[in-house]
Amino acid sequence: MKLFQNLLGRDNGIEIGSPAAGRLVSIKEVNDPTFSEEILGKGAAVIPSGNRICSPIDGKVTTMFPTGHAAAVTGDNGAAVLIHVGLDTVNLKGEYFTIHAADGQDVKKGDLLMEADIEKIKEAGYDVITPVIVCNPEEFSEIQMTESGEVAQGDVILKLKK
Repeated sequence: MKLFQNLLGRDNGIEIGSPAAGRLVSIKEVNDPTFSEEILGKGAAVIPSGNRICSPIDGKVTTMFPTGHAAAVTGDNGAAVLIHVGLDTVNLKGEYFTIHAADGQDVKKGDLLMEADIEKIKEAGYDVITPVIVCNPEEFSEIQMTESGEVAQGDVILKLKK
């Protein structure tokens, strides 16, 4: 059946949504080699315009960092996705972050994971660019970013094929 779905173009693969409203940019634009050189995996980045950071997929929260600056969600579809709000924001030790999800929690795409006071984080001197990384890229034959530009929370930013 899968073969026929692929041949008929009905299989859209796996879609990863934007965790926040903002501007979608290439992962290469992230000013941190851990992300831009795809050391942790392949992905894209969003420069958030709002404070809500939501789950990009249906799945389970596998890691909610105690500082609230990052979360990992493993999708029901097998994609392991890391959302990392800002660069070096772990140094804020949780300041300006409010956690709304916990390790092991089931989530749907769009469920609130955390809030980040983007303006306060910027005022503290941090880059708020938010990498969205597929940490198990070897599980997929293709990982493609959609067209860069303005996105709403939940808009498809990455397409994956098994």
